Amino acid sequence: MAGFFQKIFGNQNSETDKVPTQPLNQKENEDNGQKTEGHLEPPQLIVGCAQSVGKQRDHNEDALFTMTTTLASDRNSMPFGLYIVADGMGGHKHGEVASNLAVRAMASQITRKLYSPLLSIKPLSPTESIQEIMRDGIEEAHQAINKEAPGGGTTLTAVLVLGDQLTIAHIGDSRAYTISASGEVQTLTRDHSLVKRLVELGEITVDEAAVHPQRNVLYRALGQGDVFDADISTSPLPHSGHLLLCSDGLWGVVSEEDLARMVAESSSPQQACQNMVEAANEAGGPDNITAILVRMLD
Repeated sequence: MAGFFQKIFGNQNSETDKVPTQPLNQKENEDNGQKTEGHLEPPQLIVGCAQSVGKQRDHNEDALFTMTTTLASDRNSMPFGLYIVADGMGGHKHGEVASNLAVRAMASQITRKLYSPLLSIKPLSPTESIQEIMRDGIEEAHQAINKEAPGGGTTLTAVLVLGDQLTIAHIGDSRAYTISASGEVQTLTRDHSLVKRLVELGEITVDEAAVHPQRNVLYRALGQGDVFDADISTSPLPHSGHLLLCSDGLWGVVSEEDLARMVAESSSPQQACQNMVEAANEAGGPDNITAILVRMLD
């Protein structure tokens, strides 16, 4: 990892400036007295978030974390973003404590090993890869839950944006999506649920999975069991569109088509998140609802 931060800075080039600003139904917004954010200098991430207990729960077992920073100078611009969603497992003791611990452990790990060195006068290269740091964060979260909330469990989906890279650490059935400027939705994570596995094996259909009585049963989660394996992946950062993280209280009741439509029709990521939460509640709000939406670089 020698020269890691120098490499990240070196990856920034004028190509970013050539990417067109993403359309957000500008005419419609202007007709309503709203204006889109337009092209930003330096290129930066814009984030919004929203959360609700839902209509059928009496407490919130979801937790979220967002941190967005832009380091810019004459020659370089480097975005840094950390976004985390955790959904405490219903029916397990201390679900709300488990999700809170998981979010804090992962955020602390990234801040200590990546963010603080990045802000040093002379940036220090980490001794571990980004994926190793993310995996260590998952392990710390798992151990914290076992110690502080034994019997508790939670999902965890964490996305780290650093320079031109997107790294995801994921366990459970919260999800991360990209939504392109044209409205195309791509799922970046794989549910660690019983029904998802049955769909993959061809034993049930996607429609059957949506109403399956065991659709909320996970076979992999933090705080559950001694051995687990999180999904860790790194890919190039899309230079337009949006990144969405959410709990199953959102994606389980609002279609991907409707999520993309709300992103396109909203004046900002914050407004889009609020609209998504409202839509989930209007659909019955059977679970806690959490959404984080990040507008990618212009």
